[in-house]
Amino acid sequence: MYGPEIRSRNNIVTGVGYFMDGVRLLLHPKLRVYLLVPIIINCILFFLLTSFFLTYLYGVVGSGFNWIPDWLAPWLAPLKWIAWLIFGAIFLMIYAYSFNMITNILAAPFYGLLAENTEKILTGRDIEAEPLSAMIPRVTFREIQKLTYFLFRGILIILLILMVSLIPVIQILAPLIGLAWGAWSMAIQYADYPADNHQLEFRKLRLCLWQRMYSSLGFGGAIMSCSIIPFVNIFAMPAAVAGGTIYWVNELNTCEAAE
Repeated sequence: MYGPEIRSRNNIVTGVGYFMDGVRLLLHPKLRVYLLVPIIINCILFFLLTSFFLTYLYGVVGSGFNWIPDWLAPWLAPLKWIAWLIFGAIFLMIYAYSFNMITNILAAPFYGLLAENTEKILTGRDIEAEPLSAMIPRVTFREIQKLTYFLFRGILIILLILMVSLIPVIQILAPLIGLAWGAWSMAIQYADYPADNHQLEFRKLRLCLWQRMYSSLGFGGAIMSCSIIPFVNIFAMPAAVAGGTIYWVNELNTCEAAE
């Protein structure tokens, strides 16, 4: 099996290690052919989304300061940089989620093949072959199913964060809630490719990840950290698929819900 043989389960450090193993595994000669199309898609989306968000961010902040009266502008000038930091942080999170969602919908069939061949390298066993004509509609529907889950749960999380941020003392928990949700979402997204190859129900996958909560948060947190870094995010997605497959083989396929 690829990667460290002795590794504790359900551990944050272990979860981070799955992603790092996925990065290293991308160098395997048998996986290179499955990286070409996803990386091309990632590169195109990177330049389009980055250009759009940078232009839009500049326009939003600039328009906001145009509303300030001339007599008040000198006094609020120092706040301009603070506004840039706040809007920049918000847009960076939106950028990361947008990049992941669009890329995963377009590249889902190729990520499924990447997960399948990664598992073959890890275990030495073949997964039952599935024709592309059957795989493409199935994995596309699965991506839409995940997107629906993220959208509706995400709205509830945003409302929760807003409520918590208004309460003195415990308002410091607001960003931690956001980070935990982001890590959980990434863990679901990239552990799902090998799970879907074995046609494990989406609900059962979430239960498996919940049973391995610490590994899930470590794995998802590592992916989220790389997703917001320009250029790095181009290669982080395929690495996350490989890492999610390692996570599946080492922990998830033996959880109660998967059996």
